[in-house]
Amino acid sequence: MIMSRIEAPRDERTGNLTDRLLAGLPPEAVLTDPDVTASYAHDMASFCPAGSPAVVVLPRTVEQVQHVMRTATELRVPVVPQGARTGLSGGANATEGCIALSLTKMDRILEISPVDRIAVVEPGVVNAALSRAVEEHGLYYPPDPSSWEMCTIGGNIGTASGGLCCVKYGVTAEYVLGLDVVLADGRLMSTGRRTAKGVAGYDLTRLFVGSEGSLGIVVRAVLALRPKPPRQLVLAAEFASAAAACDAVCRIMEGGHVPSLLELMDRTTVKAVNDLAHMGLPETTEALLLAAFDTPDPAVDLAAVGALCEAAGATQVVPAEDAAESELLLQGRRLSLTALEAVKGTTMIDDVCVPRSRLGAMLEGVQRIAARYDLTIGVCAHAGDGNTHPTVCFDARDAEEARRARESFDEIMALGLELGGTITGEHGVGVLKKEWLAREIGPVGVEMQRAVKQVFDPLGILNPGKLF
Repeated sequence: MIMSRIEAPRDERTGNLTDRLLAGLPPEAVLTDPDVTASYAHDMASFCPAGSPAVVVLPRTVEQVQHVMRTATELRVPVVPQGARTGLSGGANATEGCIALSLTKMDRILEISPVDRIAVVEPGVVNAALSRAVEEHGLYYPPDPSSWEMCTIGGNIGTASGGLCCVKYGVTAEYVLGLDVVLADGRLMSTGRRTAKGVAGYDLTRLFVGSEGSLGIVVRAVLALRPKPPRQLVLAAEFASAAAACDAVCRIMEGGHVPSLLELMDRTTVKAVNDLAHMGLPETTEALLLAAFDTPDPAVDLAAVGALCEAAGATQVVPAEDAAESELLLQGRRLSLTALEAVKGTTMIDDVCVPRSRLGAMLEGVQRIAARYDLTIGVCAHAGDGNTHPTVCFDARDAEEARRARESFDEIMALGLELGGTITGEHGVGVLKKEWLAREIGPVGVEMQRAVKQVFDPLGILNPGKLF
């Protein structure tokens, strides 16, 4: 096993580790105060074990990252790459005695090219900062995770994250053209390209996207951009059942429509948002569907989609009149996870993606699981691509309720696989879903993935204990 080759640094050599790191790093980049390093121990996931870092390093240059990896290789010390730690699977959780390699200080936008429609960025650039910077050039970077005001591009690449606009524009992987990656032994490798086309050799760029820092440290990314679209308009449709809302989703997609957003909130989620933000969303509905278009004449598209919603049984269809009203509706959707967390204080956010045609079965199954375990489970979903986020609300201080929450979480993943789906559409595997990754890809798949890991990281020092 690769992981068996790792030993956490013993106390007597932790000092040596720090001294070796300081030989190539400024003092302010190396943090050893236990009270400080403890804050880098984990991301935002529940039920994921985390160790204590021996040291936290905040490099600012590629050369400094290379020095860290050379030192880690020589001393056989595990390294856990981290961004903003907004992840929801434990993928950035520290291993006991590791170097927590925080890349947040590498936050420069190096280039924006309107002609080539690319941006070249360091991994610590915040998603929203990049989006605003390219907008000044009339360009658009589509991937928009719900945490886009905090999450970093490096973290987005590590988990192959998605967002609300995926139904039309796709996920992070479709916008990463090339990478500079520091390997486990400190060597620097470039993958991909900055051209619009290119098929030279194996697609190593795609291999790193979604690898959760287990194969190398991304230190630079070439990202594809699109022309800035027109402002979108949003439509809200209320339904008396989740099944009717999912039927509307199927009708919209079957009809050839290309919404810029197609999101669903169940009754539990709508109520939670209202309780938190007093937004006045309709709590009488069993499911609220939000559809948006950023076409030259979005009102025409919304009218067509509104008719399909009514045909599927919508009890009310309300198109927004302007951008401000549209943004208000979207704000409700963006608050969903925060609002559900406020219900009981702790949440487990699932990330199961199913074929669109099975979306209704997925939501109905989640309702049955919630009733069986006597739990509050709200569902918000990127309905247009079948990516559901069943969110289990529970009191972490209640051991019995916490046990039921964990069991229900696993049943939701099992349901997703039964419906032909996947255990994660955009959050990654991390620690939380390791066992389920093995079930999804099977023993041969696990063997091949471990073989790839062995090639890039023969000592097993990069983000050990994650994925498998």
